[in-house]
Amino acid sequence: MKNQAMKSLITLSVLSALSIASSPVLANQSETNNEAPNSAEKSKNIEHIQIIGRDNKLRKESGSATLLDELILEKYEYDDIHRVLANVPGVNIRQEDGYGLRPNIGFRGVTPERSKKINILEDGVLIGPAPYSAPAAYYFPTVARMTSVEVVKGPAAIKFGPNTVAGTLNMTTRAVPDSFEGQVEVGLGSNGYKKLHGHVGNSVSLDSGNLGFVIEALHTQADGFKDIDFVENSLFEKDTGFDKNDVMAKVVFDHQISLFNTNLEQSFELKLAAADEVSNETYMGLTDTDFKESPYRRYAASQVGNMDWDHEQVQFTHRLSNDSLNVTTRLYNNTFERAWRKVNGFNQIGNGAIDRTLQEIVANPNTEVNQNYYQVLTGQKNSEEIYEQIVVGTNDRSYYSKGLQSDLKLSFELAGFENLISTGIRFHKDRIDRDHFEQNYLMLDSVMTPDQIGTKFTTVDYEETEAVSIYLADTIQIDDLNITIGGRGEIIDSRYQNEAEGKNTDWQEKESKTWLYSASAFYTLTSELGIFGGVHEGFVPTSPKQNAEIKPESSVNYELGLRYNDQKTQLETVLFFNDFDNLKESCSFSTSASCTNTAKLDQEYNGGEVDVTGLEFNLQRRETLTSELDLPWSVTYTRTHSEFKSDFASDFELWGDVSAGDSVPYLPEDQLTVNLGLESNDWQLNLLVKYVGSMPEAAGDNVALSGLETDSYTVIDLSANYYINANHTVYFKVDNITDKVALVSRRPFGARPSKPQQAFIGYKYNF
Repeated sequence: MKNQAMKSLITLSVLSALSIASSPVLANQSETNNEAPNSAEKSKNIEHIQIIGRDNKLRKESGSATLLDELILEKYEYDDIHRVLANVPGVNIRQEDGYGLRPNIGFRGVTPERSKKINILEDGVLIGPAPYSAPAAYYFPTVARMTSVEVVKGPAAIKFGPNTVAGTLNMTTRAVPDSFEGQVEVGLGSNGYKKLHGHVGNSVSLDSGNLGFVIEALHTQADGFKDIDFVENSLFEKDTGFDKNDVMAKVVFDHQISLFNTNLEQSFELKLAAADEVSNETYMGLTDTDFKESPYRRYAASQVGNMDWDHEQVQFTHRLSNDSLNVTTRLYNNTFERAWRKVNGFNQIGNGAIDRTLQEIVANPNTEVNQNYYQVLTGQKNSEEIYEQIVVGTNDRSYYSKGLQSDLKLSFELAGFENLISTGIRFHKDRIDRDHFEQNYLMLDSVMTPDQIGTKFTTVDYEETEAVSIYLADTIQIDDLNITIGGRGEIIDSRYQNEAEGKNTDWQEKESKTWLYSASAFYTLTSELGIFGGVHEGFVPTSPKQNAEIKPESSVNYELGLRYNDQKTQLETVLFFNDFDNLKESCSFSTSASCTNTAKLDQEYNGGEVDVTGLEFNLQRRETLTSELDLPWSVTYTRTHSEFKSDFASDFELWGDVSAGDSVPYLPEDQLTVNLGLESNDWQLNLLVKYVGSMPEAAGDNVALSGLETDSYTVIDLSANYYINANHTVYFKVDNITDKVALVSRRPFGARPSKPQQAFIGYKYNF
């Protein structure tokens, strides 16, 4: 499914970058302008698309907020968003493939499955394939091309939707520079890892204003760290790695205008981006026994595993601003296409004595029936009976997400009090089209061989949503007290249509309106210390397919925190309490084997009342050891407790028969990250130590993974950077330096390992 437009855009970008870099006009511009870019102007431009400002003073916004800027991201050169978020408190993660290709991220206790309950933004715009109709994020932007990552939780989440329970993750792409600059980066690593990353940009002054551009391209690949059981004659790829490409181009024109006798900065920005990935990934895991013996093994049946996707983005942004006014309007269109071929299970013949799901087989492979299936999966036995044929599903899906949003900030004085109004409106439409088909395969001498019958379609449908979102917040400053009152409205119209033959009467249209409110305050105790607190309503909508008896997720969320900043020391600690009136979950392929059943796919479930309480703590400090040597360090800690408040029975595999007091799955009670560094003028050395506690695989009893937990584990990452001079940098890093393996999940079909030790070396040339 390689997209020709993607290839053409990459080729065009590379040629453009080379021609521009060699242009004598721009070369002269660089030579005659040796001064560093105006950092204040550059910061101002960046903050147009950031939620959190870059000011080093004590931040006075209410609500928990964490900003990881470009300097922090470059310390470890991570490609995996899971590892990046180790420095953010209140984040709970379920690892899956070890590379972070399909992230599972939650905040403050929401289940992390496919990051579907948090808002994921790129440059302030929803970037999920279909955030309303199908929020499970099978596409996630490559974090290696981001210049900042920020997480907002608490009352400030009311500004970002549709999901307001947990919070928002916003990633910022590279801004157009103020003068000619660029970088070329090459990297090599173990397990066949390769990285090629480059960008170039410039701005020039015209009589009418300033015109600038930036072009960026990124390629990463790896052979993978798992080994598939012997498949010499297989038709499929034998490695377990991936191949990814990203390219982006921005053009910006800005100038000054006078409007109603007011001087304003005006800018127009066009952003074009495209990405693709081919990865030989699978949902197949291992039995616990096999995991202990060889955690990086993959069964022979998993040789068919392959994900192939393409993503394209067009975004046009217009800004008007001065010291008291900022209006940003964005027009955006994102398209995403994917096909994931993977093992769904064995051929079901309607005999309860024989039929088994993959999860049941891998969880208990030693029964007489299950052992037979297990031997087929591992290639020890050929498929002889019809029920021993392996069902391979290819989930073809196409998505779009498009809309227009405008955000306004206005500061003014009224009745002697400073007011900051933040308001915005978004007109959004998204859609998912599913074309799922299956084919039976026979295991023959360890080789997956398709049958002669061919493919059959299992799911052909679409879900689409049109939504109008509005928010309004007013922050009033009364001496040392900042009070913020906010509200959000979501007006959602959706449609589901089954397009399978003979199913044209299976459709549904829904309309819903939701109004949510928040109140928060920040009180400045000293110029370096303040306290904050707030309350807001949480909401996660149901998908267009769900019947009316499935309620949206709703909660009331509270937080109380303290923030300190004296330039050398930054501290933020927060107590939070999420009071869920109804916890909602959905059945997806990443959840369990039973969700591969067409009737259950994307079905949503109500879990009733749930309480989640916790503590978030983040402390950063820089010690001066000598005139040339600093020691920066930080501690990030999260303590979380969750419990269902009622007894209920559910056939949802994450829950089962739940008793009051049971914990929410995949939510560790304790997480701790410690960063230690040594920095001089020309080198850096950084050590990251992260501990994650064990997590329950299921909440209640009578489901396949009842009573099982993931491993608690500690991972240590090391990185070193040496600046040869202003133009040349080399870096070396090792992820998981102790090479410890942990069982991080048994979903959907068996035990899965953390990434083993991986070493990298890289070089950057700046110009």
